[in-house]
Amino acid sequence: MSTTIVTDSTAYLPEGFAERHGIRVVPLHVAVDGRSRLDGVDFGPAELAAALGDHRRVTTSRPTPGELAEVYRSVLADGADGIVSVHLSRELSGTWEAARLAAEEVDPDRIRVVDSRATGMGLGFAALAACSPPDGVLAERAAADAAARIRMFFCVETLDHLRRGGRIGAAAALVGTALAVKPLLHVDDGRIVPLEKVRTTSRAIGRLVDLAATAAGSGPVGLAVHHLAAPERAAELATRLDERVPGSTGCLISEVGAVIGAHTGPGVMGVVVLPGGYE
Repeated sequence: MSTTIVTDSTAYLPEGFAERHGIRVVPLHVAVDGRSRLDGVDFGPAELAAALGDHRRVTTSRPTPGELAEVYRSVLADGADGIVSVHLSRELSGTWEAARLAAEEVDPDRIRVVDSRATGMGLGFAALAACSPPDGVLAERAAADAAARIRMFFCVETLDHLRRGGRIGAAAALVGTALAVKPLLHVDDGRIVPLEKVRTTSRAIGRLVDLAATAAGSGPVGLAVHHLAAPERAAELATRLDERVPGSTGCLISEVGAVIGAHTGPGVMGVVVLPGGYE
C-alpha cells in the first residue's frame, strides 16, 4: 500500500524536503493590490518584502476546494492507495475546511484530512511524521500525534500585521504598542496568543532559546527556526539552540514565505519544537 502526504505552502519545509519525502505541496494565494499570486510559486519572501516596503496592500487566501480536489485526483490517478492531507490550523485559515470539502468530493474513504493546529514547521513536522507509517490510518495518527506535541514561539517587530489580518485581537495587540518592545507570542490550541514582551532583539532571542529548551526537554527533539529577511539572526538562534538543547541533531532553518510573512512582517523570528522528533 502507498499513501501520499499532501500539505500546503505554509509548512515552509526546507528546500528539497518535500521532494525527498514525496510530499505534494498546495500553494495558498497572495494578492498584491488585488493581483493574485501563488505562495512559493511565483511570489516569495523577497517579493513580499518589496511589496510591504512600498506600502502595497497584501492579502492572503486559502486554496479553493477545487484546487485541492484537482491535486487529490492527480495523486490517486498516479497510483496512491490513499492520501493524508495535513494543513495549517483551522483557527488561522480556511485551508483545512477547503481540504475537507475536497476530500468529500473526491473520495472520503481514501483521503484523510488533519488539522496540524500550527503552521510553519509545526505543520511541516506533522506532515513529515506522516511519511513513515505504511498505511493511511497510521499516517493520519502519526500526523495528529506530532501536531499534539508541537510547540511554537516567535517574536515580531510589530503586532500591526497580525492585527490587520485578523489573526490577533485589537486588545491583545496593545501589548506591542510601547516603544522598543519586542512582543513574544506562541501558538496555543491553534491560535496565536501573546506570551510576554522584552525590550531588545537580543533579549528576545535569548527568551526564544529559553522557551524552546524548556519545551524540548532532554530527549530527542525536532527543532526549526523561521525568519523573514533576518538570515544572520536566524543562524545565531539556530546555533544557540543546538548548543543548549541536548537532544538536537541539527536545527533546521527556513525562511517563511509570503502568506505567513504578510501577517507577521519582516524581522519575525520563530522557533518550532517537536519533543520526541518526527521519525
